[in-house]
Amino acid sequence: MSRPITLCTAQWSDLSLEEMCKVASQMGYEGIEMSTSGTFDVEKAVKDSSYVPYVKETLKKYNLNSWALAAHLPGQCVCDLWDPRLDGFAPDELAGQPEKIRAWAKEQLIMTAKAAELMGIKVVTGFMGSPIFKYFYSFPQTSEEMIDAGFKEIVEVWSPIFDEFDKCGVKFALEVHPGEIAFDYHTFKRLLKEFNYRETLGCNFDPSHLLWQGINPTVFLHDFIDRVYHVHAKDVKMNLTGSTSVLGSHLTFGDMERGWNFVSLGHGDVDFDAICRVLNQGGYTGPISVEWEDSGMERVYGATEACEYIKKYNFEASDIAFDSNMKN
Repeated sequence: MSRPITLCTAQWSDLSLEEMCKVASQMGYEGIEMSTSGTFDVEKAVKDSSYVPYVKETLKKYNLNSWALAAHLPGQCVCDLWDPRLDGFAPDELAGQPEKIRAWAKEQLIMTAKAAELMGIKVVTGFMGSPIFKYFYSFPQTSEEMIDAGFKEIVEVWSPIFDEFDKCGVKFALEVHPGEIAFDYHTFKRLLKEFNYRETLGCNFDPSHLLWQGINPTVFLHDFIDRVYHVHAKDVKMNLTGSTSVLGSHLTFGDMERGWNFVSLGHGDVDFDAICRVLNQGGYTGPISVEWEDSGMERVYGATEACEYIKKYNFEASDIAFDSNMKN
């Protein structure tokens, strides 16, 4: 199959690049989506001429490749409203300093584009943050002007970053996700319009974040397939019993009292068969990257099983009509 199966390393940042490659290879993956917050050092890539050859050689050693860098944490810091949680995404010495965190984050994204170019990688996945996500429920009353201002700020801050991406020949794939300026169908549609459909900006399609919101991931994928620059395979299990909520009830991930939980592939409600069929129809040949998240399962067991599971749904489209030979 032309679509390689890769593993997003964001949840494995406690492992060195060598350890990560070894484990991913053993679990059956063909590549890794390297997180810039642990697995891959963008500053070294740009400033140390020996680093990129080292990374490439390490990938080759384990018969792996990389088609995307993941810059979720610095991306979140670019336009998010500061609160103490962002301190954990930035260097310790910047804690409590929103403007310095934002400046650092913007520089990180620009370096990520340059590092991707050096690696021969064409896509950076990540977040963009949002100055208005806290308005997702319109109380206290939220005016249209407030929402307009939020989108305008995103365009103003991210446009110079995207200019650098263009210079490097790299695209940015936003993971449509709660907490982002675009977190569902209509906010992503608006975001594309606000950027005048700039080719630099596309989507990292992750069905799990859509399903629990009540959005049909297959409909989203079909309608935005020309903007899908990368695909995450992640599953979610719904548990709406009548007392549980889609908003999570301030319960930690894995708590069985939640209205939904992220689970290992095949243990949830995402229809990966339908997703594969839309990918085939839309001609998507990029990677399918397993983003493994399941608080109730040991990760090596789970990610190994997930790799085997998604390969079953990575089939090619037929090159003939099924009834083409039904004739005398």
